[in-house]
Amino acid sequence: MLDRLKDQFEDASRRYAEANGVRRDPDWFLLKLQEELGELTQVWNKLTGRGRMHGRPDGELRQALADETADVLGHILLFARANGIDLAGAVERKWRFRPGGEDEKVRG
Repeated sequence: MLDRLKDQFEDASRRYAEANGVRRDPDWFLLKLQEELGELTQVWNKLTGRGRMHGRPDGELRQALADETADVLGHILLFARANGIDLAGAVERKWRFRPGGEDEKVRG
């Protein structure tokens, strides 16, 4: 599933970059992820009373929170794809997911 999502995000990102003259060099993937995380943080700060809402209603901010979370996920997948990271394998190894049910997570 993650590989399919990686490819879908890559197609969308490549089209966007071509249409807007954006050069996606190796640094771009990490820098863009950082930018999107900053945007997610900004919305979160507004929703939790740590930032100015600029007259935006709560419902609009909740939608922005979902949208920015989707952007962060997309850019994590783009970063993983660009760097040849087996993200599914890394998640299973790092989070100690067990195949066949009985998922057990031990933080480390």
